[in-house]
Amino acid sequence: MISNYFNGNLEEAIKVQLESIELIKALFCEVNPIPVKAALNIMGYDYGIPRLPLVEMSSANKDMLEKAMKQYGLI
Repeated sequence: MISNYFNGNLEEAIKVQLESIELIKALFCEVNPIPVKAALNIMGYDYGIPRLPLVEMSSANKDMLEKAMKQYGLI
């Protein structure tokens, strides 16, 4: 998306942005880095759980994240 934008391919950059909306929403549905660590764990990387005072991602948001990752072909 960024490369397309900086290379002047605005239509392609917009297309990629719009296709990514659900994934972006899921990655920002809780305080960073909670969703990012959850996504990496879902992908099979062992990033553990966030350190206090942060907590693990809620199950509802984790389900939303997994769904978005599947739709985007990450898992």
